[in-house]
Amino acid sequence: MRAGQVLLATGAHERPLVYAGNDVPGNLVAGAVSTYIRRYGVVPGNRLVLSTSNDHAYRAALDWDDAGREVVAIVDARQAPDGELVEQARARGIRIIEGSAVIEAKGDKRVSGARVATIDAEAFKVTGQAETLACDTIASSGGYSPVIHLASHTGARPTWNDEILGFVPSLVKGVHAAGSARGIHDLAEGLADGVARACEALAALGRTAQAITLPQVDARREGKACALYQVPHEKPTLRAPKQFVDLQNDVTAAGIELATREGFESIEHVKRYTAMGFGTDQGKLGNINGMAIAARCLNKSIPEVGTTVFRPNYTPVTFGAIVGRHCRDLFDPERYTALHQWHVEHGAEFEDVGQWKRPWYFPRTVDGKKESMDEAVARECLAVREKVGILDASTLGKIDIQGPDAREFLGRIYTNKWEKLAVGKCRYGLMCRDDGMLMDDGTTSCLGENHFLMTTTTGGAAGVMEWLELWHQTEWPELDVTFTSVTDHWATMTVTGPEARKLLAEITDIDLDRDSFKFMDWREGKVADVPARVFRISFTGELAYEINVQANYALHVWKTLFKHGEKYGLTPYGTETMHVLRAEKGFIIAGQDTDGSVTPEDLGMQWAIGYDKPFSWVGKRSLSRPDTRRIDRKQLVGLKPKDPAVVLEEGAQIVFDPDHAIPMPMVGHVTSSYYSPTLKSGFALAVVKGGHSRMGETVYLPMADGKTHAAEIVSPIFVDPKGERQHV
Repeated sequence: MRAGQVLLATGAHERPLVYAGNDVPGNLVAGAVSTYIRRYGVVPGNRLVLSTSNDHAYRAALDWDDAGREVVAIVDARQAPDGELVEQARARGIRIIEGSAVIEAKGDKRVSGARVATIDAEAFKVTGQAETLACDTIASSGGYSPVIHLASHTGARPTWNDEILGFVPSLVKGVHAAGSARGIHDLAEGLADGVARACEALAALGRTAQAITLPQVDARREGKACALYQVPHEKPTLRAPKQFVDLQNDVTAAGIELATREGFESIEHVKRYTAMGFGTDQGKLGNINGMAIAARCLNKSIPEVGTTVFRPNYTPVTFGAIVGRHCRDLFDPERYTALHQWHVEHGAEFEDVGQWKRPWYFPRTVDGKKESMDEAVARECLAVREKVGILDASTLGKIDIQGPDAREFLGRIYTNKWEKLAVGKCRYGLMCRDDGMLMDDGTTSCLGENHFLMTTTTGGAAGVMEWLELWHQTEWPELDVTFTSVTDHWATMTVTGPEARKLLAEITDIDLDRDSFKFMDWREGKVADVPARVFRISFTGELAYEINVQANYALHVWKTLFKHGEKYGLTPYGTETMHVLRAEKGFIIAGQDTDGSVTPEDLGMQWAIGYDKPFSWVGKRSLSRPDTRRIDRKQLVGLKPKDPAVVLEEGAQIVFDPDHAIPMPMVGHVTSSYYSPTLKSGFALAVVKGGHSRMGETVYLPMADGKTHAAEIVSPIFVDPKGERQHV
C-alpha cells in the first residue's frame, strides 16, 4: 500500500551547544532535564547551570527550581533576553548572565563545575575573563532543528531557513510538513498549521475536512533566538579541550576544522572524513552544529555548505534487537511462513533458504520405521507425477510494481519483451547484471494495465528489490514506477499434478476449464471462500495452480485443500522433491545452475531474449563482447550416467579424456544432480564447454576416491520434452 498523501508532523529536535568538556557525565540537553523531572519524577542533580541561546530552554531551569533544587545560573548568549520565561526566572531571583556561555565543563567522572565567560558569537571569540561556577549538572540548548529525516527519505534536499536557524523540508509532491517539522515552534501557530496542512492533503485526495475547534492556547511572548552552535574557548579549537559534535561517533569540532584544513569543502566529504552523522541517530543531535562549524571554517554560510541527507533507520535500532540465541550463526534471523506450525506438526524436516525455514521433505513412519530422505522424496515425486502434490511456496520473493512506466521499466530490466503482455497473463523473465550474466529469474504477472507482480527466487528477493531500486533511482529516475515488497503479505500454495484441476475445482468459484484458464494465465476469485489470486504456472512440468491468499488465511485454505484432497491422494512435498521435479524438466535455479558467469544463451534460453527491443536492456551490450560470443563457453546440458544407479556429485568436475595426465583440463562441472524415481535413474544438469554441440558424446567425472564415472551429454529436459503435461 502506498499513501496518496503524507502528513509529516514530526516536530523538532533540540540542539545541544558544542563546548569544551561536553562529554563529561552531567551534561544534558535542556529538554532532557525537563523530561526527567516532568515525565519520570527524577531530578538528575542538585546544582544546575543552564547555557542557552533561546527562551525555550528556560523551562528546564524553572522545572529544576520547581523541584526544589538550586539553579546556580542561567547563562544566556543573547545581550538582552526579555521573553516571558526570562521574566519568570528573574522574578524567582535566578541569576542570569547575559551575553555569555559555558565555555568549558569541569570534572572527570561527572560535572563538578562550569567555566562561564562573555563571548562574541559572530566573531567567535571569548571577550571576558572566565568565571567558574560550582555545579553538578550543565544543561544546554542551541535552538531547535525541524525533524526532516523522513522527508529526506523521499529524496528531498533540506532548505535552510534563517528565521528559525534550521533546515526545513523542501516541497515534495504528496508530502506535507506541519508545525515544528517546518519550523513553526509556537504552539498556537503549530496547531493551526497542522489543521491547514491536513486540509491540503484531504483536498488533494478529493475530500473535504470537517470543521474542527482547536484548543485554546495562551499566547506567550518570546525573544528572538541567536545563532550559536560552537561556543568559543580561550584556546584555538585544535588546542582547547575536546568539544564533541557527534557524541555517538566521537566527532569533535577539531576534527571538522582539520577536515576543512585538509581541503574537504563538500559537507558530504567532511561527513566521511569525520564519520559525523554515521551513527544510529543519523545526525539528529550533531549534524547542524557540524555544518555550522564547517561553514565558519570555510568562511561560508550554512546554506552554502548545505546538509547531508539522512537515511533510514529513523529510529535507532539497538544491536540487542537483532542478537540472541534464536538468531544463531551470523545473527541470521529465522523466517517462518504462515504454514510453518502445520509443517512442524506433520513431521517436516527443514532446510534454510534465504533465512526462511522451508520444509525439506515430509518423512512418514511405516511399520515403526521412519523414511529416509531418499525414500520420502521418491514417494513425493511419484505422488506429484501420478496424482497431486502440494508445496508451500510462500517464500518466493514477490514485488508489487506499479506506475505508468511499469512496462517500460520491465522491458529494460528483463531480457525479454513486456509492452504487450495482457492483463491476466504471466510471463517468465530473465534478469541479467550489466555484465550480461544471469542474476535471477521468475515470472511476472500483469495485474492491471500499469500494475505487475514480479516473483523472484527465495534467496534472491532482497537483492532483486535492491537491483530494481538501484536502476530506477540512479539511471532511470524519469520513469514513474514504484516497487513494494509484498513477500510476507501473500501465502502461496502450489497444487500440482494430474488431479490438480479436479481438487481445486471443488473449493473455488474460478472457471478452471483448460481453454478459458490457460497455462501462464492468472485469475482472481475465491478459494475456500477466501479472496485469492490463482496463477497457472508450473515449476514441475505438471498441471499446476499457484494459489495466493492473504497470509492470515493460509492455514484455513491449506487445511481445506487437504480435507478435499484426501480422495485424490494429496501429498505435501518439500524443497528436495521440488528440486528433483524441476531438474527433470530442465528448469534452472539461479545461484545453483548459474554462478555469476553464465549468460542466458549459455543456458539455451535465446527464446527469452529480445534483441530487437527499442530500448537497450540491462546486460545487452555485454552479450556482444567477444568473450560472451565464444562457442566453447560452458553451456547448460543434461547428463545421464552410464550406470543408472549412480547419482553424480554436485560440483564434480568434468573432463573429456579420463586418461589425460594430471593436471587434467576441466571442461565443466555438475550443477544439480538427483535420483529420479520417474526415470529410475540418476540424472544431472551440468555446464560443459561447447555442450550444446556435443549432444550424445560421453564425458567423464574423476572422483576423489579414484573412481571415474561416465555420463552421456543429453538434453537438459528429461521428462515430457514437448511440455504437453502442463498444458492439459
